[in-house]
Amino acid sequence: MALKIAFCIWCLCGVFFIGTGIFCIRQKKPMGFWANDKAPKVKDIKGYNRALGKCWIIYGGVFILIGLPILSDQHSPWILISLLGALFDTLALILAYTMIITPRYIE
Repeated sequence: MALKIAFCIWCLCGVFFIGTGIFCIRQKKPMGFWANDKAPKVKDIKGYNRALGKCWIIYGGVFILIGLPILSDQHSPWILISLLGALFDTLALILAYTMIITPRYIE
C-alpha cells in the first residue's frame, strides 16, 4: 500500500511538471526557467515559450515513466532506476535549456 501511495505522489509531481509546460505554452510573456530569476529578453516569445513548454511536458512524462519501478518490491534494486533516472532526466532538461533553447531564442 505504501508503494502505491509513493507512486501516486511521484505521478502528481510529474503531472505538475506537465501542467507547468502547458501553462508555459499559453503565456504571452516569456517564462523564466531558473527559480527566482526574471524572464530573459527573448527574440521570439511564442517560440521560446513553446520550446520551454515542450521541454517541461517531456520532462514530466519521462519523470512519470521512470517512477514505475517504485511499484516493485520495497527492497528491490530496481528502485535505483527511478532515483538515477530522475537525476539524468533533470540533467537532460537543464542541458536542453542551456544548449538548445538559450542560443536559439535569448538575445
